[in-house]
Amino acid sequence: MLNRVTTPQNLDERFRDAVSALRPPDSSRAPGDPVRDGSTLTGTRARELFDAQLTARHLDLAARWLRSFNEGFHTVGSAGHEGNAAVAAALRGDDPALLHQRSAAFYCVRAVQRPDDVGGDPVRRLEEAARDVLRGVVASVRDPITGGRDKVFGNSELHLVPAVSTPAAHLPRAVGLARALTPAGAGVWPGDAIVTASFGDAGSARPAAAAALHAAGWYDRSGGPLPLLLVCEDNGPDSADPDSWTATALRGRPGLRYSFADGCDLAAAFDAAAGAAEYVRRERRPALLHLSTIHLLAQPGEPDAGPDPGRDPLIGTARLLVESGILGPDEVITRYDEVGWQVRKAAEEVLGEPKLASIGEIVASLAPRRPLRVAHAVAEAGDRAAGPAAAARREIFGGSLPEQAGPMTLAQTVNATLTDALAARPGLLLLGPGLVHGGPHGVTTGLRERGGDRVFDSLPDATTILGLALGAGLAGRLPVAELDGLADLHDAGAQLRGEAAMMSFLSAAAYRNPMVLRVPALAQPFGLGGHTANDNSVAALRDIPGLVVAVPSRPDDAAPMLRSCLAAADLDGSVCVFLEPVALYQTRDLYQQGDSEWLAPYLAPDAWAGGHVPIGRARVYGLGTAQDLTIVTYGNGVRMSLRVAAQLAAEGYGSRVVDLRWLNPLPTADLVREATATGRVLIVDETRRSGGVGEGVLAALVDGAFVGSARRVAAADVPVPLGPAAQQVLVGEDAITQGAHALLAR
Repeated sequence: MLNRVTTPQNLDERFRDAVSALRPPDSSRAPGDPVRDGSTLTGTRARELFDAQLTARHLDLAARWLRSFNEGFHTVGSAGHEGNAAVAAALRGDDPALLHQRSAAFYCVRAVQRPDDVGGDPVRRLEEAARDVLRGVVASVRDPITGGRDKVFGNSELHLVPAVSTPAAHLPRAVGLARALTPAGAGVWPGDAIVTASFGDAGSARPAAAAALHAAGWYDRSGGPLPLLLVCEDNGPDSADPDSWTATALRGRPGLRYSFADGCDLAAAFDAAAGAAEYVRRERRPALLHLSTIHLLAQPGEPDAGPDPGRDPLIGTARLLVESGILGPDEVITRYDEVGWQVRKAAEEVLGEPKLASIGEIVASLAPRRPLRVAHAVAEAGDRAAGPAAAARREIFGGSLPEQAGPMTLAQTVNATLTDALAARPGLLLLGPGLVHGGPHGVTTGLRERGGDRVFDSLPDATTILGLALGAGLAGRLPVAELDGLADLHDAGAQLRGEAAMMSFLSAAAYRNPMVLRVPALAQPFGLGGHTANDNSVAALRDIPGLVVAVPSRPDDAAPMLRSCLAAADLDGSVCVFLEPVALYQTRDLYQQGDSEWLAPYLAPDAWAGGHVPIGRARVYGLGTAQDLTIVTYGNGVRMSLRVAAQLAAEGYGSRVVDLRWLNPLPTADLVREATATGRVLIVDETRRSGGVGEGVLAALVDGAFVGSARRVAAADVPVPLGPAAQQVLVGEDAITQGAHALLAR
């Protein structure tokens, strides 16, 4: 395999030899004429695109040169994929595009298309494009998309959205963005824009690609507009075969107009791309363009196209230009060398640019937090709802305001808060499987009638749901999505971990993912529904940088916490996961049947500011003297711990129960303060002992210099079984009581 890997030197030599062997025609075509019969690509346009292709090729060579002396940190290049210049040329400069990692030529064409700056000179714009890409290679803070954090193809000024996660993981987002485009436009994009997303043949086998292709076809069949062009750049060993496995798999997708072209032939690729783009723009329906490409300059161990110069896109375009008489062989080589010199010069220039030099700089774009602005936004929303918007609010509630309805359950409170959000935020969207009919637990009952088409059902696939939400957020909407449960979230972890949490970080906050994801979570009584319905692991959430994870346990916390999440998503682009304990949705009583102490009245808007719950702040309950024991818990554990604390108080022991409320960020200051007050800490953690929340609490106590006694009560390291056996696995009041007495005996 190694003897088939193309090196920069032999790639350069093969190009020169192949071009030198070309012979001009007896008669030349005019620059404004098609470069060959049957094509719509003119000679002038082909020459412009060739410059972009040359720039892309020399960027790959420059990256290898920089790496040779440890000044370049990314060498995954675009050699063999330069045909995507034709795709860029078939689009408008204001069409949003989500690009995969081999898109240098596309980037260069889009840079030339921009309507402003650098004097309008295409040569200067290509030079600046090369400089931008190389800044990513050397991790310069002047990289226009990531600010030195990584090398991806993106630029908000060029309407290029970076693909920041695993291969093809950006495709569900592209479906969501296309769905969010309306005749009135979406954010900075005009109403007739189309969304383009490119991916490789390897990505076509990923779950995210399957979900996106399925969703695109489903939405097309449902009759709604979906202006989406998906481009598969296939560099597999049989990519030139129009009946290859990849072609067969893609061609059979229902609801997508399929077309195939040789991506190494600039004219063929341009004609196919122009036809596909025109169809999508005119019909507002999805299409899939399958381009055959090759893989040159492979990494060690990767397959390489080998020594077939006839498949090199640069040689193919050179042949097109020479055989049409637009350029002579010597002119092609001269231009190749000129562009190479310009790119090498740009590489030398970016070497001295500064790099990220501190943790503060690195995390600046990860998840900005502005708690004072969030608190102010909540207060302003309350003032509007109580004042100028009072009539509209009363109308959306059907004349019966929730604050006048008496004490509510957790489920009722979430429903009322979402209704208030629909009334206050025209850009709010509610989506999820079966949402129109109340969702899996009836929490969203009646919201369709209150929010109209802003409340809609989605396919039940979690990847698709998150992709729709991420695309809508990119388009300037505020999505509130719902999943069936935690098990579904684990299925779509790549969307949350990679696409959602990384976008702001890897776009230097140029793009955001405002989103609130509601998840009915944690275990239900008696193991109802088995282990998938009772998933009690949140480890996959807690280690995602920047993610907000909220767990309201009581109605009077649920409303202000949800309002905080909505405001943070709107103002700061936060990604918030709102875990709603299923077992507490309809709970009414606390200490004894009929006491209704788990219910709470819904606050009127003029009280929202006073009841505001900042992200990362705990709630503390004191029972008895509150001097003997601190119980730290959340979710279902709060109710159980309060019941145990009441028993301890009857025995003469005073306890304070700390409801964390936020699992990320943990309320560390509150936690350490309340632990230090008693010197004894019992951690009641309903997630599993290994990888559970309790581990994070213990670490926070150690970091906070807590020197007292600590003990954990946690669920067993096993999935929750069906039926009564679940009680052997989950935390119960007896285990909490035993843990408390063990600590109190010290």
